[in-house]
Formats: sequence, structure tokens, C-alpha cells
Amino acid sequence: MTLSIDQKAVVWKNVWTLAEQKGNKLHPVSYELLGRGRKLADDRKCLLCTVVIGNQIDPKDLQELIERGTDRLYVIDDSKLKNFLVEPFSNVLVFLINKYHPEIIIAAATTTGRTIMPYVAAQIRAGLTADCTDLEIEPDTGLLLQTRPAIGGNIMATIKTPDARPQMTTVRPKSTRIPVRQSGRKGEIINVNLPEGKLDSRIIFECFIPDETGRSSIEDADVIIAGGAGVKTADGFDIIEELAKRLHGAVGASRLCVDHGWQPYSRQVGLSGKTVSPRLYVACGISGAIQHLAGIHTAESIIAINTDPNAPIFQLADLGIVGNLFDILPEVIEQLDQD
Repeated sequence: MTLSIDQKAVVWKNVWTLAEQKGNKLHPVSYELLGRGRKLADDRKCLLCTVVIGNQIDPKDLQELIERGTDRLYVIDDSKLKNFLVEPFSNVLVFLINKYHPEIIIAAATTTGRTIMPYVAAQIRAGLTADCTDLEIEPDTGLLLQTRPAIGGNIMATIKTPDARPQMTTVRPKSTRIPVRQSGRKGEIINVNLPEGKLDSRIIFECFIPDETGRSSIEDADVIIAGGAGVKTADGFDIIEELAKRLHGAVGASRLCVDHGWQPYSRQVGLSGKTVSPRLYVACGISGAIQHLAGIHTAESIIAINTDPNAPIFQLADLGIVGNLFDILPEVIEQLDQD
């Protein structure tokens, strides 16, 4: 399926975000995207719209999307959309693009977003920039400036899509704070009726098998204790694990620790790993390369422990401790055990 309209013959307008349903509730990333989209829509002086695809969508969730910043909702609610399958979901999105002609579409770089966005972009021959860390409108042209890490996270590239529409992008979860809710804010809800056959799929959903390793996800953790080069060895993470256990948190690691095999990639924090936004982030022996700092900048509170008083991590930290983590962490754990 390809775009059935002449791209130059229509007016492409408005900024869209793609909401995600998890179970019978909207995934928190659905609200995060509104922070990105609201600013772009205001800069373009257009509407911020949100596409909600799912089954048994809670009207309270729809109202929350409006109260957190969206102006218009396109809602597609059907039992065939209970579980994510790329064909019916992409059929829905392509149909909506053909009908309403959005200028910009933003999705999260989740499993859903990483699957549906390139699939749709290929179908409609649009441009897509994945894993963006920054989105802005270029003042002179009105084009979307899409900034993302490149060459293993060693440089930041800014990408434009001057010809194809819509301009499509994914952004990392936890990279934006959820906008404050404005109680009573009004918006438009459009319940979309689809043509026959749009929800057909050659793939059948059988079951979902959850991860039962017991290892906490750093993306969802409220507390993260992370180690860097200062941990020195894989065994050095034992003290990090102990503190994380006491604080009911997850363990994170810098890229160097993952490259050395001290920790799995699932625990890597930074542009080439996971972007996180915990209530508390404790950086132990992490100097603070720009790629790492970009992955933690939305954390509510950051505590840094490093022997180097000039380490870049201290520029972002709310509390900095100059010292050896192997001297400091055992004392912290001892105090926690006494309380």
C-alpha cells in the first residue's frame, strides 16, 4: 500500500502524536509525547492531535490526554486492536494520514513505535528519523529539525525531511517530563470509522510471555544506582547491587562497563543505551560523558560520587560527593540497615 494522494496537491498541517495502550490503560509514554508535540504545534501555530488505537479505551484516559495538552483525538477502538499487530495498526495509521494529512507524526521509540513507524514510512514513502533526543522547528523553513545520536553516540546529527510528508520521528521514552494536567481543558474527540478489511492481518497473536528474570527494568525504576569506570571490575558492582537492593531500586551502568562485559546491555544508561527518568539517580564512579548526561537529564534528583572534583557529572548533579565509592557506599548501606 502506498500513499494514494499527490503529496504536493494537499495541505499538510498539524502535529500528531501516537498513543499506546498497555492492557486497558494508556502507556505513560502517551502523555510524555504531548510535551514534545505541544511545543512543536505552538511553534507551527497548528493543532496538536493524538491518535489512539486500541480496544476498550477508557474515556478517562482520553480526557487526560486533552487535559495534558492535545487538542484533538482520533480514536479507533476495536476488539481486533486489543493486541499490537503491525499490519492492522499500520493500516489504521496510513488510512488516517491519507484522510487528514498531518505535517508531523511523533511516536515513542518503544517496541510498538519502532515497529509501526518504519513500516508506515515505507508504505507512504515518507522520511523517518528514529531515537531522537531533540525536536525543534526551523524558524526560516518551518521544517522539523530532528536531532539524534550517530556513529555510536559519538556525535549528534540534526536531520531534516524537506520533500516528503509527513515528517515522522520517534523519541525515547523517559526523555521528556509529562506535561502538567489542566483540569477541565476542552478538546475534540473523533471516533473514526474504518473501511472494511483495514483490520485484517496475516499474523495471529498467540500469547504474551513476560520477562520473569526478576531483573528490574531501569526504564521504569523510581530509583537507579549506576556504576561507571570507577567501579573498576565486574565484582565492583556487588556494592552497587547491595545499595540498589536496600533502596528497592534498579542497577544501571555506563557504556564502558557494558563494553567491558561487567554488566548487560539492558542496564546501559545513555544515548547508546536507555534514557531514564527516575526520582533518584545515584551515579557512582561515573565521570559524566555527554552521552550519559543526555540519558539522565530528566531525573528528578541526581547524586554523584566521584574522586575527581572536576568530573562533568557534578555539573548536572543536585548533590555531589567527592570521594571513593568503595569508602562511601558501605557507610550508606550501614546507615540504612540501622534505620
